[in-house]
Formats: sequence, C-alpha cells, structure tokens
Amino acid sequence: MRRPYAVSAAALTAVLTLVPTAQATSAGPSTTTATAATAAADTVATVEKVPYAMDSSNQAAWWTPAATYKGRGQYTYFAFNEPGSTAATHRPAIARRDPDGVWSRLPLLNSDGQQAEFTDDNGHNQPSVARDGSGRLHDFTSMHGDTWRYFRSESAGGSITDHASELPDQGVGITYPVLTTAPNGDLYLTARVGIGAEQRPGKLYRWDNAAAKWSVVATFATAQYRAVYPDDLAVDSAGRVHILYEWSKAPSSAFRHQLSYLRYDPSTGTFADSTGAAATVPATPDTADVVQGLTSGEEWSSDNTGYTGPAVQSAKLTLDGSTPKVAFRYRSADSAGVFRVYYAYPSGAGWARQTVYAGGQTTAALGITWDETDAKRVYYVTASGTDRVFAATEAGGTWTAQSATPGVPADRLAVRRDSDGNDVLYLPDTAHNTLYYARR
Repeated sequence: MRRPYAVSAAALTAVLTLVPTAQATSAGPSTTTATAATAAADTVATVEKVPYAMDSSNQAAWWTPAATYKGRGQYTYFAFNEPGSTAATHRPAIARRDPDGVWSRLPLLNSDGQQAEFTDDNGHNQPSVARDGSGRLHDFTSMHGDTWRYFRSESAGGSITDHASELPDQGVGITYPVLTTAPNGDLYLTARVGIGAEQRPGKLYRWDNAAAKWSVVATFATAQYRAVYPDDLAVDSAGRVHILYEWSKAPSSAFRHQLSYLRYDPSTGTFADSTGAAATVPATPDTADVVQGLTSGEEWSSDNTGYTGPAVQSAKLTLDGSTPKVAFRYRSADSAGVFRVYYAYPSGAGWARQTVYAGGQTTAALGITWDETDAKRVYYVTASGTDRVFAATEAGGTWTAQSATPGVPADRLAVRRDSDGNDVLYLPDTAHNTLYYARR
C-alpha cells in the first residue's frame, strides 16, 4: 500500500543508529551509587514525524498520551493537542499509526459534530488515551479542576465523541487523568478529584468493558491539608492494578513529596502495599507505602515558584511480572537545585533506590520499561543540549545512558512498551510544534 505521506516534509521516516553517550553519575540521598561509564551500542530506533501539526501546549509529565494494540500487526495511538483557533487554545485529536505505517487523524468531536477546543494550560490541559478490549478508544483531555472532558468511540474505527455525562462524580473538578488497559480489556483510571482548598483526593475508576460502563473503585488516597498527584498505572497478568502517586501541601504545588505506591486486587476488592501486606484506603501520608520519603530540609510547601528545598516532581511505573519498578525525579538538599533521576524497587520491608542520572537539570518527563529478561530502561529528558532524550540501562548497580533518538529535537517524552517487545516513544518538540514517533 502506498503511504500517502511518505518522504515528505510532513512525514519523514529516518532509521538512526544510536550513539553511546555517558550520562550516569553518582548523587542523591538514600541511593545505591551509580558510577559514570560509556554506554555500549543499543538497538536501532525508527523515527517518524507524525504528519499533523502539534500545538505547543502539548507537554506534560503525568499524562499517558500513547497506547498500543496488537491486531494484525501493531497499532499505535497518540493523543495530542492540535493548534486551536487562537494562540491560547488547542483542539484535541488522536493520531493512529497502522501496522503498514500509514497515519490517520481522529479528531475529538463535541455533540454538535465540531472538533472540541479548549484553553491552553501547560502541564494540565493535556490528554490521556487507552483502547479497550472491544476496540473503543477512550480519551480524557484538558481538565484542570474542570468537570469531565471525556471522549470515546462506540466501536473500533468509529468517530470519537463526547461521553462526559456517563462518568461518575458529575459536576466535580477533575485533574491529571491517568489511564491504562487491563489484560481482560477493562480500563482503569486515576485522577485527582475536587478543587477544595484543604484536601484534594485521588480516586480509582474502572471501565467494565463487557458492560460498557464506568464506576468508582475507591478513593485510594486523601488527607487533610494534602493534595494527591497521580503519576502512573499498570495492570499485571493477574489483573492487579498498581498505582503510583505523589502528595503536595493543599491546595496544590509544583513541588511534591512522599512518592507513594498502592496495589488493588479486583478479584478480592482489597488493597496492598509493595510487600503484599493489606493496606487500608484511603491512604494518607502517614500510612502510605512511601517510595521516596522526606529528606533533610524538605518542607510541605505550597509555594509554586520560590521553594528550593527537596521535592519530588514526577514518576513513572513498570512491572517485572507483578513487582513494581519506578523511575522518578527528586531534588535533594545537596543537588544544587537539580532534579536528578532515580530508579526504585521493593527491597525487604521498604524500597531500594539507585541514581540513574545526576549530570545536570532534567525536565519533568520520564519513562520506564522492562523487557521481562531482567533488563530495564529509564528514559529522561535533559533541560538543554542538542540531543535531550536519553535511555539509561543498568548492570550491577551502574547506570549508563545514550541518546535515544539522535538528531530529534524533542523536549518532552512518554513511553509505552508494545506486545512485540518494542519501546514506543511519544516525542513532542514544542519549539517546532512537531510530534515524533519512535520505536526501539
């Protein structure tokens, strides 16, 4: 089949050989030391420019804007913001890549048939997407304390239309919708619910694929004078839902604390921590299974600009079977204002940590994948440089990194691992209003 966008300015395909670049150094509190080393050559990445204009507002860290599906080949879905009618607005859409490499554009439509349009709000008004077991696409988008903005197709390949009225918790402000697909075709969603000044809970929702219906599973975390920030979700082969989230001082803050973990078993309706011990929900900062606790000088600050103390800012999750593995950014008292990148995993009654990257400032975007053979990759984005997206791997506690997509000027990142064992990278270049697809 002829590719309608092949070898054009809109969709230039390039096969790039990755160039090793040493990036790992030792730093950070409560970590296993990682020393600098030159990375060995990794796999070859295939990179394509998505053939649709991207709005510069298409940038976040908490989002889950990429999904994959294995049918007669691998399908990829990228939810993104297109330019709006003004510089201050955007229009949500999904770019679908078929197994033969052909792209198609799926706009999110209001009830009047017109493409939806929302106000820009970097870090908040961004999309998350998933495909359920019946082939329906689900897209949550552009909510910062807004009522539900939820779009869904009625069938595989159908138009994606407004279904916000079908969600529980109508009339409540929603922020940070994080979405994933379970092996049985159900979906799970976490979000911060409410805009109260004293507390903002985190809730878990389930899409029953057979019944085609959303329901509330539980308020998984809440506390007085605290706000919950969802980070990521993953579902293991037994159907257990793994939740990663942070806390801030209420009502909100750019600087968060006590990165935390929780596991939900739908077969029993119970929650557990990383050791398998029963957990009571909603969790609080005092009862949560904390991946990264408070360190020297760390305060619960709601200052969005002036706070310079230790803090968490973003995190992502993958699974080794049923064991959670976490990548996160943390600024410690000795890091001179730099958010370093760390890797964490359950160890005994707590969590062990290793330093992945401490060579300079990073952006909030992260990714982590696991290839089921005790090999893992942590993806991160540096705040400057010609190549800014890096993939780090570990051997014997030492992390080494190399440019993930040399020559691609991306400054944000999201990652999904497909069922063929490839890492699919979602790479916004906000300076040039361009979105890239990469597979490695």
